[in-house]
Amino acid sequence: MKSGFVAVIGRANAGKSTLVNVLVGEKVAIVSPKPQTTRDRILGILTTEDYQIAFIDTPGIYKADNLLNSVMQKTTADSSADVDAVLFVMDAHEGVSDTDLNLLKKYAEQKTSTILALTKTDIMPESLLISELKQLGELGVEIVPVSARKGKNIKELLKVILNKLPEGEKLFEQDIVSDRSEKFMISEIMREKILLKFDKEIPHGIAIIVNKFGLMEGGRTYEINLDIVCEKANHKAILIGKGGKAIKEVSSFARADMEKFLGRKVFLTTYVKVKEDWRNSAQLMKEYGYEQ
Repeated sequence: MKSGFVAVIGRANAGKSTLVNVLVGEKVAIVSPKPQTTRDRILGILTTEDYQIAFIDTPGIYKADNLLNSVMQKTTADSSADVDAVLFVMDAHEGVSDTDLNLLKKYAEQKTSTILALTKTDIMPESLLISELKQLGELGVEIVPVSARKGKNIKELLKVILNKLPEGEKLFEQDIVSDRSEKFMISEIMREKILLKFDKEIPHGIAIIVNKFGLMEGGRTYEINLDIVCEKANHKAILIGKGGKAIKEVSSFARADMEKFLGRKVFLTTYVKVKEDWRNSAQLMKEYGYEQ
């Protein structure tokens, strides 16, 4: 059988996590329309009788403006080393930028095989796609236009990826789809709902700390107690909302997804706390799980 690691690289908000979820067939990474949704390196593992592919979903590439973002960019750079292939994801709908071209050239020039997935092709004119394909074709990498939302060309993309992978044994057990724990996914579900509900800088300055996660007596309900850490007192007020309306609403949305993920009822308690400028504190970042 074939097996190997594939680093999924690209600019912020190119659709990397959405594509990984579709490729794996399960939600292993949170998604939102906002850049910087993915903060950690997350493995999504696709296993069949004939092959096993470990997709490494990485933070988007962009200019770092604080310590947390710098760590995220280093995570992306490190993830592309010692893999069997790089899957470079580009938002075709946004058009090909000089930044995209320079990044793609950088990976194409490396020894590791590079594949280009052009995403969001279902919401763009065919004439524009043809123009982009001609422009990118000069770089000498295999290009597969896809639509993760509609499942377009996903099987073709898998065929191209498999051609780059070596013969080998399984890297993980049959039923493992991610290297992340349930506790990690619970914190990510909470952060995803905050990203979807709140605007501007607030969701990017959020950290989720799970204080308690376990089954209650009887084993039918999970008790989850978590802190939502923000950077400013006025952000805390917005997150809580008048009479606690905002935090109740976002917690309700999160609890529904947690119950779907865990397959059991969830008793969720949330608190909002302020830690000013935590994204530039090495000590707090380590405490919150963002290692340098």
